[in-house]
Amino acid sequence: MTLLSFLTPRLAAVLATAVLLAGCAHPITMITETAPPRSTAHLIPKKVAYVMTDAQRDLQVTTAGGSGDRVSYYPYRDLEKSIRDALRAVYRNVVVLRTAGDAKANEAAGVSLVFTPQIKTDSSSSSWITWPPTAFTAEVACVVTDTAGAEVTRVRAVGNGTAEFGEFNGDYGLAARRAATRMTAQLSSEIRRNEKLR
Repeated sequence: MTLLSFLTPRLAAVLATAVLLAGCAHPITMITETAPPRSTAHLIPKKVAYVMTDAQRDLQVTTAGGSGDRVSYYPYRDLEKSIRDALRAVYRNVVVLRTAGDAKANEAAGVSLVFTPQIKTDSSSSSWITWPPTAFTAEVACVVTDTAGAEVTRVRAVGNGTAEFGEFNGDYGLAARRAATRMTAQLSSEIRRNEKLR
């Protein structure tokens, strides 16, 4: 005889639901509306591209949340806007490519540089009661090539975001979005600082 057989049907149903939900992955988003400032007078007069495939956009990642739960999200899909915003803060024209290897197409399109990003994320929580992450890290490392596919340089940016229980107010991805905002600003700064990317 199981423990549930001793309980009322309603209490048994509540406990069964709690067991099923324990350790589940809650969906969040990292998309942020904040972008680095874009001054048209100071933009580098180049057309650049970033590479993002449909397979990357469909990649779902699961990392730690609070109370033993996890969170799931789509880092490439969610951070594509952040990468584009970082490039648009530096360059006059930004386009997206499905592959970095088509030199003829890149040259014909007038693309000077191609950024191929690799994204890493991680999350954690100090809470034993609620599931949203209270700490989040977003990292992007870009290999930058010329139109012929030769490597020019590499740039990397990391953003860390935190959020406490009282701040969530239904925005359960708040720490992730703060990390994305900081990552975007740092990526823009790193690109501007790199003389090979001017």
